[in-house]
This record gives sequence, structure tokens and C-alpha cells, in this order.
Amino acid sequence: MVPAAPPCQIALGGKCCSQQQHKSFPHGALCQKAVMDQSSVQMPPCDYKPEPYQGMSKERLLQIRQHKCNPMTTKVTYYQRPVFIHHGYMQWLWDMDGRRYLDMFAGVATVSVGHCHPKVREATEKQLGRLWHTSAIYVHPQIQEYAEKLTSHLPEPLRVVYLTNSGSEANDLALLMARLHTGNYAITTLRGAYHGGSGMTIDLTSNAAYKFPVTSGQGCHSTMCPDVFRGPWGGSHCRDSPVQTTRECNCSPGQCLANNKYIDQLKEVFATCVPHQIAGLFAEPIQGVGGVVQYPRNFLRDAYKLVREKGGICIADEVQTGFARTGSHYWGFQGHDVIPDMVTMAKGIANGFPMGAVVTTEEIARSFGKGLHFNTFGGGPLSCAVASSVLDVIKEDGLQETCEEVGTYLLEQLAKLRDKHEIVGDVRGKGLMIGVEMVKDKVSRDPLPPEHMDEIFEDTKDMGVLIGKGGNYAQVFRLKPPLCVTKADADFFLAVFDQALQNYTERR
Repeated sequence: MVPAAPPCQIALGGKCCSQQQHKSFPHGALCQKAVMDQSSVQMPPCDYKPEPYQGMSKERLLQIRQHKCNPMTTKVTYYQRPVFIHHGYMQWLWDMDGRRYLDMFAGVATVSVGHCHPKVREATEKQLGRLWHTSAIYVHPQIQEYAEKLTSHLPEPLRVVYLTNSGSEANDLALLMARLHTGNYAITTLRGAYHGGSGMTIDLTSNAAYKFPVTSGQGCHSTMCPDVFRGPWGGSHCRDSPVQTTRECNCSPGQCLANNKYIDQLKEVFATCVPHQIAGLFAEPIQGVGGVVQYPRNFLRDAYKLVREKGGICIADEVQTGFARTGSHYWGFQGHDVIPDMVTMAKGIANGFPMGAVVTTEEIARSFGKGLHFNTFGGGPLSCAVASSVLDVIKEDGLQETCEEVGTYLLEQLAKLRDKHEIVGDVRGKGLMIGVEMVKDKVSRDPLPPEHMDEIFEDTKDMGVLIGKGGNYAQVFRLKPPLCVTKADADFFLAVFDQALQNYTERR
């Protein structure tokens, strides 16, 4: 095997960017310039001019990060050579040296309508000049106005809102409400799921990377994730996606043997692991952290029926799939032709402002009145003003349509890269929620090792594009950009990603 090149060495059309060259262009700037010089697709232009950075040095920032911030902050830092972000506008980010990056991860699917979107910024500044904070113990107009606007985007009978600060808080509260309403305790989730890291939601989370050696999982039981690519069953017509898995099947029209098998697994959990009655099922319409996993088309419909037969309610975790990201629908659950009893949301709800929500029925909400629950910051006037402007921008800027158009284009073009590169095992998703699963080879489908993933990850960043990672084995690249990305942006990403895959193959 040819020895791997140093982390900064990227071959481009016979030329390369070496570590020696990087002395005058730290953190990949020369590589970023080189790919634009060599590629037929250039980084799309942007007229916005960020303010020059005049703060602490990079060395000082890292020193503080390593010695004053909790070690977990350093542990979750992306990239071997970190990106020092200074400024953002729409789908673009700038580092402290003024280099521009196409943001294809949006702060983990959080910056929904674009960094510093002018309309959101205007609404924020207007509210800042009027009232920053007062809690829900007073009747300020923003919380009522926003509750009415938000629920207008949801089907009946989902009409009652409780606002929180994050997705973990929202799921924590939804778990409590499900148990209060049903009088039952057991909860079912899908393996590979991520529903938060709080004391209660960590029990819902079924992803080993987020687990600690402490007591957890009380009352929570996971069933096999119906992953039609990596799971034991799957076929070429299972998913609600423009791109299907390459696994073949012999299902007749209207039938899905893979779905039946995964539903049998859920039945087995109900028969062996839980009491006769349960509190409910938590499920993301498309798994996010788990690697953008899509289920067979009818899985959630059939699962909801089984859960309700056992006295439980159905909770849709829309923290990553909500607010038009899937393109075809405003909410991910709508693509499964189901109506949950409760919906949790966060991230894109307020374009990066800390906020979350639980929306449920009047009947379930009344069960919550058995005690007293108070959230100091949930539903504050500023957060509601920001979130309200996000709803307006999604409609006014036609972002749901953008998600479907640009997302479908990305998926179809990525499928061509899947066919071109042996290490690209699967491409999946809807709208601008996309996963690219990397493998050692297409026959074994064994996950590409993390250190190999990191090589591609770093190259992509050095050439000007920021993406995410996920999956149970950290084997999936995740694309969840701001909803304002364009087809030109997609072409630039595709050129960079294709080059990064080629670089990896040539090094090996």
C-alpha cells in the first residue's frame, strides 16, 4: 500500500498543496485556492464583505479552549486543524483570516434560513429595542402570536404549544407528558436514535458514542432500526427518496418485505421487553445523528398502530427534519402519512437562537396540569420574535421549494458519485437532509474507518466546504445546509467532494 499523504497534502490535477506550502497559508487556504484554480466549477461569488477580525490570536483562543473550557469542548471540536469561524452571512462562513467557506452543515441543521438573514436580523433588532426578556408569568403578546402562527402549520389536533430552550428540553418534557397522560412508564425508541443528552433524554438516545458509564435506559427499550442499507433487510424501492439503495428485492407492488421484517422486530420487543401497556414511541422521521437513516415507507404508519394498541402515544422528533427541510412537506412525519400525538422541535425553529417546542393535543396537554412546570426562558419575547420571523422567511423566500429542488438535484448528482467511487456505499435523504454512507467496499459494506473518514473530511474543509458526520460508526457524511443554498452552491460542493474522494483513492 502506498503510504498516506500528510493530512494537508491534496493532489489536484498533478499539483499538490504540501505542508511546506501551508506555512504561508495556514489551515488549508492554498488548497482552497488550488481547487478553485483546477476545478471547472468555481466557488460561487458573494458580494458580502465581512468585518476584519481584530480579536484574540488563534494560539490564545486554543489555549483558553484547552485549559479553561470543559474538556468536552475540545473533544467535540471538528477537524484536526480547526476552523476559526468569525463571520457568517446566508450560506457562507468566514474564518479569522477572511477565507470563505460554503456551509453545508448549518451548525448541525440549525441555521435554517441562513446566517444573519436580513429579515431575521431586522425582527431581532426591533424586538431588542422593545423588550428582551420577561417570562410567561406575564401575558406578553409574542408568545400567543407565535403559538397561533406555529400551530397553523400543523394538522389537527396538534394545537397546543409549550416552548423550551432546546431539543433536549423539548424531548425531556415530551417524555414526562407521555408518561403522565398514559399512566404508563415504558418507552420505545429506534436503535441509532439521538433524542438529546439531558438526564432523561439520554435514556431515549440509542447511540453508544453519547452514552456514559452511569445508570441509564430506565423504562426505555429500543427496537432494531429499519435501516434498509445497513440493516439485515432492505430493497430498491423502500425509501421515500429520489435515490434508492442499491440492494435488490423481489417485492410485488404495494408490498415491502423489509418493512414487514422490521415491524416483526418491534412486535418482538413488545412481546418480550415491555409491560402490556406502554407510554409511547419516540422516532425521528429521518434519523439525524444516526446517519440520515430512512425507513421503509410504511414503517412509521404500522409502528404507530402497534404503539396505540398498547396504550401509548406517538412522538415525532422533528428537531432536525422540521421546518420544510425535507422539501416535499413542512414536517418530516407528513412524508410517512401519519399524524403523531406529539411533535418536538428545536434547531431550525429560530435559526440558531436557542429555542425548542412541544406541540400536542388539548387532551394530552390537560394531563400535564397535574403538577406545576416552569421554564424561565422558554417562550420569551425575543425568542418568539426570532422564531416568528423564521416562519415568515420560509414562506416569503420560497425555501420549502428550494429544499425540494436543490435537495433532489444534490441527491441525484451524489448518486452518480456513488456509482463512480467504490467507497461511497449509499446516498439517501429528502430535501436538504442528506446522508452519504462511506464503506471499505461495496461488497462487504463494512464502514469506512474513522481515520479514513477524517482524511476526506479534512480535504473537503481545506477546499472550502464544511460538512458533518454521523452514523453509529461515524461512517456517514451529513449534508444539512441553510435552506437558502443554490444549485451553483451544490455544484461547487459536488466538485469539491468528488475531488476529496479522488484524493483519498489516489493516496491509497
